[in-house]
Amino acid sequence: MKKSKICNLGAAFTLCGFLLSCNNQVAPPAPFGVLPSEHQLVWQKMEYNMFIHFGPNTFTDVEWGNGKENPKVFNPSAVDCRQWAAVAKAAGMKGIVITAKHHDGFCLWPSNFSTHTVRESPWKDGKGDLLKELSDACKEYGLKFGVYLSPWDQNHPAYGTPTYNDIFVNTLTEVLTNYGEVFEQWFDGANGEGHGGKNQVYDWDLFNNTVYSHQPQAVIFSDVGPGCRWVGNEQGHVGETNWSRLDIEGYEPGAKGPNPDSLNMGNINGADWVPAETNTSIRPGWFYSPSTDDKVKSLGKLMDIYYTSVGRNSTLLLNVPPDKTGRIHPNDSTRLMELRRAIDESFKDNLAEGTLTASATRGNSEQYAVTNLFDDSYDSYWTTNDEVLTASVELTMGTLKTFNRLLLQEYIPLGQRVAAFNVEYWNTEKSEWNLLTEATTIGYKRILRFPSVTTNRIKINITNSLACPILNKLEIYNTPEYPLGGSDDAVYSQISRSGWTLLTPVMEGADKIIDGKADAPVTVSRTEALLLDLGEITELSGFYYTPQNHVTAANIQRYNILSSTDNQSWIRLKENELFNNIRNNPIRQDVSFSKTVKARYIKLEPVELTNQADAYAVVELGVIKAK
Repeated sequence: MKKSKICNLGAAFTLCGFLLSCNNQVAPPAPFGVLPSEHQLVWQKMEYNMFIHFGPNTFTDVEWGNGKENPKVFNPSAVDCRQWAAVAKAAGMKGIVITAKHHDGFCLWPSNFSTHTVRESPWKDGKGDLLKELSDACKEYGLKFGVYLSPWDQNHPAYGTPTYNDIFVNTLTEVLTNYGEVFEQWFDGANGEGHGGKNQVYDWDLFNNTVYSHQPQAVIFSDVGPGCRWVGNEQGHVGETNWSRLDIEGYEPGAKGPNPDSLNMGNINGADWVPAETNTSIRPGWFYSPSTDDKVKSLGKLMDIYYTSVGRNSTLLLNVPPDKTGRIHPNDSTRLMELRRAIDESFKDNLAEGTLTASATRGNSEQYAVTNLFDDSYDSYWTTNDEVLTASVELTMGTLKTFNRLLLQEYIPLGQRVAAFNVEYWNTEKSEWNLLTEATTIGYKRILRFPSVTTNRIKINITNSLACPILNKLEIYNTPEYPLGGSDDAVYSQISRSGWTLLTPVMEGADKIIDGKADAPVTVSRTEALLLDLGEITELSGFYYTPQNHVTAANIQRYNILSSTDNQSWIRLKENELFNNIRNNPIRQDVSFSKTVKARYIKLEPVELTNQADAYAVVELGVIKAK
């Protein structure tokens, strides 16, 4: 279908060129490579949206439920979707994507194909429909409405059988036909039961075709799109090189998806247009937890995420989880308003004014003049003749100006082209050009950061373009710098480790596992357990494991945790348990026991790793003392 579309566009441009030549005008460049659809272009221009994770996990304080939770735990006292929409609108977001059904199978609407829904909860006496409330609120506030439905369902008895795919399609159809227009359908490939659990073979073609049959404009998210793609991490950054093209043939969402580097950077000659969406959370986890009320990301960190997502040819989907009342917590909404003000302040005054010149212009035509970079029309642009693949644009300003940001845009309706460029500034003291910065891709939008420079001339040199370059925007700014305010990881209160001894593994450097410092990981054989001696019998309410913070790391994914008072008789506290979402979001994992236990020894046994390595990584192992 895409190849046919490109051929049609090419034929249209050929005809257009013939007609223009008859009028002594210059034909526009032919489309290059695969192109975005009209709906993908609309989606890309949205730039910044809200993710909402809400469900039983909000009340059980876990990241992934197991489908066995009593639906009666879902009982928010003051759900207000209008508040969510008002916050999103005020934050500058353009749409909201809601977790209509997460991996536990709980449906936020009264589905006819499940018995694990809001209908079985006490919320609104079982007569509520959260999707209706949110879709109505989005309409009221002028926001687009999107839905996340997990194919994985730990509650439905048919999961793991061929019948389930049809049930999931019926579930999809309910959502896609009852709540108005859906701008984005969010899929992940989670099929996490593994290790003896149920295995479901998803029919992705059936799922995608169901979406398009009901919502043809919807952009479908997954590791392989086809509408937009995951960026290979949940920390909030896409690659400095980011192609909107991706090879998806032979891959599927989840464990069989492309490698993280391909997801992060795209493929320069990818056969499909699958632009990046960067998804991350304003808190350490995806669902609300009262323990993270003081761990909302700093303004500086969120600004950094903005630059490493929207500023690198991606959209940003920022998760803001409502609390147990059903409202966005004041700490989160306050930070969002600070972020909105910071973005507005940073890009309020465009300093790019003066005289623009280019080393080459297509047909020397005013239609493609470099001055088009200054107008407000998205569809006007500067470009060169077809054979010109390297070119420069120079801006001469009337006075010296100080700035630290440069914004560029390619005209992506004709394809993504630029593969490398650099920026020079005129050193007025030495009367020479000096290198300011260099980069690879541009795409829909690229924002470059660099130390402040004062000059009256800059030059953008395109040093490698796959076809004649086409730019439609150039802006420069002098923005405030916002300190990051700490690391990505949450800051936890320190527990005294006096008297602790790590009995296994016996190896050099193993003591780093219990030193309380989140630094370099220790690598341990996958057959060896972590055995911790606390020095005295202690009353515990849980434990924590800090993995290596990289999606390609071999971390513990499934585990057994045991306790003992004498290092001889052991109690299994949890068996074959899963660290929730640790592959995609490898942050500290806090696990609560079902009841407090008295123990001197704690043993963590690896059962399954996030990949097939012979060893696993551990940064920290610790315990949570009972209060």
